Parts: sequence; C-alpha cells; structure tokens
Amino acid sequence: MIGKTCLVLILAALAGPAAALESALVTSDRVTASLVSDTDAVRRGEALHLGLRLRIKAGWHTYWKNPGDAGAPPELTLTLPAGVTATGIAWPAPLRLPEGPLMTYGYRNEVILPVVVTPADGALTVEASATWLVCEKICVPEEGRFRLSIPHGAPSPSAEAPLLLASLARQPRPSPFAAQIAPDGTLSLSGRELSGVTVRDAWFLPSEAGLVDQADDASVRDGRVLIPLKPTSGFMPASPLEGVVVLRDPGGQESYFSVTAAPGGEAAPGGALWQTLLLAMLGGLILNLMPCVFPVLALKAMGLVRLSGDKTGAVRSHALSYSAGVLVAFGGLGAVLLAVRAAGGAAGWGFQFQSPVFVLVVAWVLFAVGLNMSGVFQFGGGVAGAGQGLAGKGGHAGSFFTGLLAVVVATPCTAPFMGAAIAAALSGPPVQAMAIFLAMGLGLALPYALIALAPSLAGLLPRPGAWMAVLKSALAFPMYGAAAWLVWVVSIEAGPGGVLAALAGGVLLGFAAWSHGVAQGSGRRLGSVVAAAAVLGAALLLTNVGGLPPAGAAALDEPFTPARLSALRAEGRPVFVNMTAAWCVTCLVNERVALSPTAVRLAFAEHHVAYLKGDWTRGDPAITAFLRNYARDGVPLYVLYPAGDVPPVVLPQILTEAEVLAQLRKLGG
Repeated sequence: MIGKTCLVLILAALAGPAAALESALVTSDRVTASLVSDTDAVRRGEALHLGLRLRIKAGWHTYWKNPGDAGAPPELTLTLPAGVTATGIAWPAPLRLPEGPLMTYGYRNEVILPVVVTPADGALTVEASATWLVCEKICVPEEGRFRLSIPHGAPSPSAEAPLLLASLARQPRPSPFAAQIAPDGTLSLSGRELSGVTVRDAWFLPSEAGLVDQADDASVRDGRVLIPLKPTSGFMPASPLEGVVVLRDPGGQESYFSVTAAPGGEAAPGGALWQTLLLAMLGGLILNLMPCVFPVLALKAMGLVRLSGDKTGAVRSHALSYSAGVLVAFGGLGAVLLAVRAAGGAAGWGFQFQSPVFVLVVAWVLFAVGLNMSGVFQFGGGVAGAGQGLAGKGGHAGSFFTGLLAVVVATPCTAPFMGAAIAAALSGPPVQAMAIFLAMGLGLALPYALIALAPSLAGLLPRPGAWMAVLKSALAFPMYGAAAWLVWVVSIEAGPGGVLAALAGGVLLGFAAWSHGVAQGSGRRLGSVVAAAAVLGAALLLTNVGGLPPAGAAALDEPFTPARLSALRAEGRPVFVNMTAAWCVTCLVNERVALSPTAVRLAFAEHHVAYLKGDWTRGDPAITAFLRNYARDGVPLYVLYPAGDVPPVVLPQILTEAEVLAQLRKLGG
C-alpha cells in the first residue's frame, strides 16, 4: 500500500502539474477544512474517491468513528445528483490519544476521511455538509458546507490524489490471522508470520466504545500475538469483538488489520487461573483490615476471646462455622452477580449498596448488634459466637451468621488485588467465577480457618474473665460508628427523607430493644409484644425509602439556565458554573479529578455554593451565548460567581482539586 503511494507521487511528477480539485476552504482558528477528489474528471460507472480534508492546528485533534472514552466522530453528509451513489466514510486507522485516566482515538495534524462515489452521466457536482469536534485543552464543535464540481472526461489523478491514497493506505485490511477473545479479555492472533522478528508491538482499537480498554503491553510468541485487554461494563465474553489490530514491526512500520475475534483463546502470560485465585485470596485476607469490615472485627474479637477457653474440638468447630458462613455469603453474592450478568444487566462488587433500603437494613442490624453489646437486651446464647445480631442465638449458628455479616458489611470496600480478581470473575465462565469468589471468601475467613487447623493458636489469647464484659461494652461503639456511616450513605442515596426514616427507625429499634430487655428481666411477655410492634413500625418505614429522590442531584448538579443563574445571584448566593459536554475529554477528566473528590463537594456545601451544570453535548443557544460572553468557542468553561457585586472568576481549563479548593476558600474571606 505504501508502494502505491510512492508510485502515484512519481507518476504525478513525471506527468507535470495536475489540476487541483478541492472545494473552497472553510477556515477557523483551529481547522482548515475542504472537500477533495482523487481525479480531475469523471466518467460514467468509474468510481472515484472524495474526502473530507481536515488540516488541524498543532496541539489539536479530532476523532475516529469510536472516539473512545470521550469525544465525537466527524460526520459527512453528501447531496448527490440522481443516479450517483456513495459509500460511508472509510475510516483510516487512528492514533491512540491518552488524556489522563481516559483513552481516546483520533487524528492530529491532517486527515482525509474518504468515501467512494460512483458517478452517472455527465459532469459531477457534489454538495456536502460536515461537522467535527476538535479538542486541545477545550473542545470546540465546528461545521462546514462544501461544493465541488468535477468535469466529465477521461479521469486522471488530481493534485490531491496522493493525499487520498495515503489515507487509503491506513485503511485496515481484512486480517489473515485467526483472532480470539478470551474470557479475561485477552485478544490473541494466530499465524505463521507472527514472531518477534516481524512484530515488535501490537495494540487493539475497538470498533465500539464501552467494551474493553488496553490493559498492558502485547506479548509475541512464535505464531501468536497476545494483547491483554481490560473488560469494561459492556464486555460480553460470549460475543465476538470487532476492531482494528495495529502491528508494528522492528523498523517502526505499521500494518492495520480489521478483526472479528471469536470467543475463546487463552489468557495472557501471568493470567493463569491459579494466580487469579491467589490474588483473590490475598485480597480477601487484606479485606479484614478495611474500614468497612472493622465493626465486625469487634464481633470476631469477642468470639476469639471466648474460643480461648474452649476445648480443642469446640474451637475447631466454631472456627469452621464462621468460615462456612463467609464462604456461603461469598458464594451467594457471586451467584447473584452471575445471574444479573446472564440476564443482560450490569452489576459489580458492592452493587447491593446502591439500594438505600439495603443500606438502611444493614445500618439497623449493626445498631441492634451495638445495643446488644451495650447490654440493653440479650440474645439467648450470651456472647457465644459472633453472629448473634443476625442469628438471634448463640452457638455455631452465631459463628455462621457472623461470617455472613462480615461479607455483607465488606462489600462497600475493595481491597488491593481484588480489582483484577473481580474483573476476571465477572468476565469468565461461571465455574471459574465461583472459584474466584470462594477464594476471596477463603481469604476473608483465613484467620479463623487457621484456628480451625491449629486450635492451639486460640490458647495464645487471654483467658476468659470479668474483663470480657467491659470489652464487650466497649466494642459496641464501632457498631454505632458503622451504623452512623451507613446513615450518611442513605443521606446521599435518598436525601433528607431517607435520613428521617433511618433515625425514626433507629428510635423504634432502640425502644424495641429496651422493651425486650425489660421483658427478659421481668419474665413478662408484654415487653416482647411491644418490642415486636416497634420492629414492625421500623419495617414499615422501609416501604417509603426506595422511592425517595437522591439528595445529590438537586444539591450539586442543578441544570444551568440564565434565569436560574440570575435568580441565585439575586439571592446573594455564590454560584459555580460548569459548562461541559459528554464528548469533551478535558471536561470528563476535570470532573473526575477536580470536581468529584469528597473534599471539594464538602467545600461547596460549607460555603453554600450553588452548582449549575450546562450540558452542551447537543448544543444549546443559551450555553453558546454564555460561552461567547466569555470569548470562548467551546467547553470546558468554569466560572465562579462570589456573592454580591464581586466580579466573577474564570477558572483554568485544566482544573486541579487544589485550585478549586483555593478559589472556594476565598469565598470565606
């Protein structure tokens, strides 16, 4: 293909100056655009190439058909005479354009996006309209209209033919290599021509966004290239994966191949199942140290202390009961996730904590456990086992349900090494997925499992005594702290109404616990009846929590309108305006690293700053006018209006958390 380009250049030089066939230019400060042809004449039935030519200012770029994590592809619409046909854009292979944590695909400097046109009789006049997005620190949508007339006659290469031919040389060819995509996301190419002598590097460009990301460097074996990919939310391991593979040889020459990878293949080196299981178990072990699990450590500590005074057989059986509870919970969670995936849904680790009802139930359970440990009421088995808050009884059932509770409260946290294991579980076959989840459970249960294997370890703990009652009361406070944290989570998911339900339910549960405790002390049943009624009242509160609107939507992400901005300023409130668009990669990076951190959100609330977000994804005349008022042609734009008559502050287009916090602190004087 490259040889053809050189041949055309040589022939053009020998034939003398060729006629230029290019439309009038559409020019901005960033892009010079035109419509070009590869021939200077047309003849019936002889196809030619037209192309949208974009000459892009240094530092700026536009996008491929799959823009990646942000951006939007160019669009070209042709108006053709009767009888003339045209294909869609034949997209040249793009560059990879990393933008912070995001990856986009596009073009720099100059690109021609060709289409094939087959003319009818006579001369050809083509009218075209095009739109494209060009980005640097900001993103600017642009457009142009073009007209190109080509006379009838014997076709010969135009002055623009070498440019179009160079673009066509970057067209992906059908791959001669067998391609497969493994459940863990590893793309493999097989062919005798593939070796370290012919391939120095390789990468994959997915045709569709939201399926995979590049995860690591490719590896080359004799006859095989393995490209590790990271499955994302839309990845389906049982479906083919389409895209472009780029192979670079030791001399730096690149070749482009379109592939449709069939499900199957092997994992990348280092991706063996035993290694994934080891990482999963290590992640589960470290999960014992995560803040989410810390409250349950109090329960486990009490159980361990009690075990120190038991016989060897009792120690082993209690440890096995706890471990069984952990493994059953992990197995159940894995089964639910796999069922959701099989049904076509998207679920991840900790997905159940997206439900305010579930979060509220867990908060109340931990609150009830704390009341029990504070001595407000007693479960039948005293402190035996650590799952009394769930089981309502002691013995082995208590140990078993402690394991269940540990997993329930662990799911908001992800320990180191767990990320890769969970991704492999959610993208692999069901048997492998369940093995990975059980390995994580084994890691979480490992401290108790070791006691089951070597009960003498429990003897290293202090002997039971009166001090245990004091320790039990003290360890109630991690339970209360965890319950308070979960109420805060409810406040985000369900707003003030959710907090009211959580607190009211907590009062009812506290009254129920006290009534039950009184009944236990007096032997009267009335207290237990009152307690049951209070628990029923708390349960009724749950029916209203699921439908409550989240607090964050209104508090931190109010849509921008000029009227709303004026009203807020008239009230004397400071206002932060964020002008963004879904295709703006800089906007997305800024929101992730500078506007989403908890410290920034708390600062907005502390200074009572109203947050207005203008979405320019599909264009909006009001937002366009706002941008032009600040001499901007595109997004992002960040403007902070202090209270009163103080002039607004325009923040940098590349935001940092420190910059935003510094500006917000100035509002406080």
